[in-house]
Amino acid sequence: MANLNGAQDFSSQPVDLSKASPSQTSPIDDLEDLLSILPADLRQTLYNHPQLSNLIEVVLDLGRRPEARFPEGAEYLSQKTVTDADLQHCISKTGSFGEDNRAGIERTLHRISAIRNRSGEIIGLTCRVGRAVFGTIGMIYDLVETGRSLLMLGRPGVGKTTALREIARVLADDLQKRVVIIDTSNEIAGDGDIPHPAIGRARRMQVARPEQQHQVMIEAVENHMPEVIVIDEIGTELEALAARTIAERGVQLVGTAHGNRLENLIKNPTLSDLVGGIQSVTLGDDEARRRGSQKSVLERKAPPTFDIAVEMLERQRWIVHEDVSVTVDSMLRGRQPDLQVRTYDSRGKVSITREIPGGDGGGAIRPASPPPVSGWRSTGRMAPLPDMGAKARKRRARAVMDSDRRQFQHLLDRSMATLNPAPMAELGVSDPLSAKSGEEAATTLYAYGISRHQLEHVIDTLSMPVQLTKNLDSADAILALRSHVKNHSKLQSVAKNRQIPIHTVKSNSIPQITRAIQRLLDLDESAEAVNLDLFARSGGEDELEALEEARLAVEQIVIPKSQPVELLPRSARIRKMQHELAEHYRLKSLSCGEEPNRRLRIYPA
Repeated sequence: MANLNGAQDFSSQPVDLSKASPSQTSPIDDLEDLLSILPADLRQTLYNHPQLSNLIEVVLDLGRRPEARFPEGAEYLSQKTVTDADLQHCISKTGSFGEDNRAGIERTLHRISAIRNRSGEIIGLTCRVGRAVFGTIGMIYDLVETGRSLLMLGRPGVGKTTALREIARVLADDLQKRVVIIDTSNEIAGDGDIPHPAIGRARRMQVARPEQQHQVMIEAVENHMPEVIVIDEIGTELEALAARTIAERGVQLVGTAHGNRLENLIKNPTLSDLVGGIQSVTLGDDEARRRGSQKSVLERKAPPTFDIAVEMLERQRWIVHEDVSVTVDSMLRGRQPDLQVRTYDSRGKVSITREIPGGDGGGAIRPASPPPVSGWRSTGRMAPLPDMGAKARKRRARAVMDSDRRQFQHLLDRSMATLNPAPMAELGVSDPLSAKSGEEAATTLYAYGISRHQLEHVIDTLSMPVQLTKNLDSADAILALRSHVKNHSKLQSVAKNRQIPIHTVKSNSIPQITRAIQRLLDLDESAEAVNLDLFARSGGEDELEALEEARLAVEQIVIPKSQPVELLPRSARIRKMQHELAEHYRLKSLSCGEEPNRRLRIYPA
């Protein structure tokens, strides 16, 4: 018997699918069986439809026109509305509906889902086409072969169950493993007692009720000695715990879970155990200083149940996390993980690329142009100071030219050393690249008790030639809080023995850190105009506007006229930035007034 696509009907005879290549993409949909349950007029309309091979589902709702849904959109199949007789006709040709309101057609992968009214009567049906597509896991075939547990994530309809079915077949037929599928809704291996040939030699265990899935998972391990357990839609805490129990017994797990991305799973308290679980940890003082973080942090509680995670963003674009533990740890520490993106190129070959953390995908880049004039500045009460940075621009231009000349000489020396290294060694002349030049190389700084986030913000914003290190042996200098150095004799002793200078700051504020680094690099603190980006946190327009207000007040009133100034009311977060800006000018500032009119008052020196 042939179906509508000209493909052979596998429901009537056994077929050997074990030799299907991973690169194949031939679908088997048994579409004839699904159409046979529909009323005759709808069936005939679909027979004549040019997009029949791409049919996703047919929707029948009582009192509404029937719909057929395709990748390009939905279309009505008839001008008539669906009657109760039409629904009963479809129900009579399907299997019985379970407690999850799902039924199927025996030995096919199609799924019939019901909508009931408050009396329990069926008033709507969703007849979804189930297809076995071979070759869908070509992008992760190498990961399936490793024997490590694999978790598939993605939005509904992206093909998670189809990929799961193909993984089960490959593991059972190609890799000759004992595979047991926990098929709760009969979506993986189809309806009926005889599983669909698309799962190959894998065995299938059906689940009587969805809430018993975790029990059947444990039963499969205890009774049937599987090497691989395949689970679809892990959605409860009991199922997550059962999955961990299975993984700890040395059985490979392949499953799907509710969630589009790994971040969703981490934030989901029910399923976070699949990636190791999350707990709050209080760090000791020394560890918090070493990390440059607050004392209460989130950390992974245990090893993840699944070693590998695959985010199915699109059917032909998947993101692979080859080590879930490393990815989760990076996310909990606020870092972007190293993403591996797998796609098919124009020749049908698998293309693997890596996305650099902190790239364009990490958020919008704020333009360098100044923010538009708005708010209090548009009233004309204050005018910005004229540009007085001509000398500074000349110095910067000379510095760029000198840097270019040094870089050219650096490359020339490297070329000479590469072309003729022997004579230099014979003459006893050391390689110029092996010696650290004070002008060319960045100063390596070891921070102790200083907020690493604040430090990196200052270095990046002002483009300072400073490189942070966590290894004291490689440091050129130490920057530490003054209060910490006094009580840390060991640090003083190590610095003295290794002749590493210690620079201290009184507090963890931006101005203190900036001045300390400028002194360390022997830079003129007054050479450049104040950079407002240094004090802004997110770079929003409200932050820059408030900082500009404070700058103009200081430079036009407080310093030249020696008069105190009250700024406009701001939030506590923005007032803190204005406090730091006032501290940069070595001026005293206090907050006055009551919320929501609390504001900053800046006093002359």
